[in-house]
Amino acid sequence: MTGQRTQAASWFHALRDRIVEAFEQIEVEAVRGGAPGTAQPGRFEVTPTKRDDGGADGGGGLMSVLRGGRIFEKVGVNWSEVHGTLAPRAQAAMAARGVPGMDASGEDGAGDNRFWASGISLVAHMQNPHVPAVHMNTRMFWTPGAWWFGGGADLNPCIEYPDDTVHFHATLQAACGIHDAEYYPRFKAWADEYFFIPHRGRARGVGGIFYDDLNSADWDADFAFTRDVGAAFLPAYLPLVRRRMGQAWSEADRDTQLIHRGLYAEYNLVYDRGTKFGLETAHDPDAVLMSLPPLAKWV
Repeated sequence: MTGQRTQAASWFHALRDRIVEAFEQIEVEAVRGGAPGTAQPGRFEVTPTKRDDGGADGGGGLMSVLRGGRIFEKVGVNWSEVHGTLAPRAQAAMAARGVPGMDASGEDGAGDNRFWASGISLVAHMQNPHVPAVHMNTRMFWTPGAWWFGGGADLNPCIEYPDDTVHFHATLQAACGIHDAEYYPRFKAWADEYFFIPHRGRARGVGGIFYDDLNSADWDADFAFTRDVGAAFLPAYLPLVRRRMGQAWSEADRDTQLIHRGLYAEYNLVYDRGTKFGLETAHDPDAVLMSLPPLAKWV
């Protein structure tokens, strides 16, 4: 599958480039519109990342972070292409999900624990509490016994506007519907279950879609679906940013935002699969934890 892996990694990289360009354009628009914030539009700082596979080259990627912008308080758009051998805990976790070729014991040397993975991961935390935070990722994973795709997007407003929620979901539903009418209800339900904070008894946002381990035995079809999920992100999210970014906000609104960010941080540190996988496979911890907000508050 070397050619297919290259194709997937190139697509994720191109999507990363497109989103970075679009977000920087939003910063320019905010300056022209006189939005409060810094004097200059925010720009991404891009840092290469590396994965250490027990002293061997494990691949890497690009960590792109914009901090202190007019609209984006902190946004990370990461791309990676990594490879090597799975740590025992990661191997056992995949075996528990039924991934072929993985040994449930998680013991070193049990089964063929080579892997390759590529994807894009994005989290945006906004200056204005009326502009929703957002998360998106798409990825491909390969082991000698299997390949699969995963990803999705979910909206995380601290102050919810129902029309924003409707637009976000409708855009994702349209992308899913191109491929299978059952995808949206299935993956929406999965997102509602996955993006839930058990110890708080509440969702972390207003949902979206989430899917993992997608292998229909038709690589081209599954890759096409994953591309359409990624391509739907900007049409789903940017209209909400433009709609809310000039809206006045109060200190009470900011307080609500910071408390909500505390919930977001709790989820990502305790439950998120991507965080756990990245740390357990020795990827750059700054890249793995870029999803955390710059400021948060607990009561």
